[in-house]
Amino acid sequence: MRRRHTLLASSFALLLAMCSPAAWAASTSVYLEELTTTEVRDALSAQRTTILIPVGGTEQNGPHMALGKHNTRAHVLAGRIAAALGNALVAPVLSYVPEGRIAPPTEHMRFAGTISIPEETFKSVLDAAARSFAQHGFRDVVLVGDHGSYQHLLAAVAARLNRDWAATPARAHFIADYYRAAQAPYIQALRAKGLTEAQIGTHAGAADTSLLMAVDASGVRSDQMPRAGTAAGVSGDPRAASAELGKLGVDLIVTHSVAAIRSAIAARR
Repeated sequence: MRRRHTLLASSFALLLAMCSPAAWAASTSVYLEELTTTEVRDALSAQRTTILIPVGGTEQNGPHMALGKHNTRAHVLAGRIAAALGNALVAPVLSYVPEGRIAPPTEHMRFAGTISIPEETFKSVLDAAARSFAQHGFRDVVLVGDHGSYQHLLAAVAARLNRDWAATPARAHFIADYYRAAQAPYIQALRAKGLTEAQIGTHAGAADTSLLMAVDASGVRSDQMPRAGTAAGVSGDPRAASAELGKLGVDLIVTHSVAAIRSAIAARR
């Protein structure tokens, strides 16, 4: 009888452990949109009070790469960053961003499929999303962006939020290291692998294409890769791209971002 009671007690303890916030944290997705409202409530109770807002963009990327390149990368990389942090969730990717004047079109808006919104609209959406998360109990709202043109806007949104939140527990953090890691450090790593500046490029070239191949190769049309200088909207030579090269950038982005987020959160305590 005593053994039976011991087994029952052990089973009950195991059940409680499985239902605990710690067990939840180890078994549930980091992506907010995949969770239920009660799961988010439990995550907050388990001190998962950091939320990443990843920003992408919908723009032309030459004939060989999907328009949602930035969105795909931001989604996957933010998930890896959150998993490494251990106490964070990831908001849905903001895929509507400033991409140039609509009419007459400028910048990427000159190419079919690109979507652009005004800067003030962009900032308002980010601001409202961040305030929503603070209302629910998230203490650290982290802004990361996969596109270079709106980095200053992310910084401006974070600064305004922190002015308004000065007397509250909530803080906003613009993490510039997410984008910076994909610039000089990644380019240096590609050079070390033998790639030239002409191959690396600045948009839809080997660097850009390799990053997408490393996280979701289905977004790359390998049979449509143009030679350097032959396709409008492409800078670089995507034919030199590979998932292996892209992994160099992925690792740099995740590592640099995790370190910067931890530092930013620690500094405000």
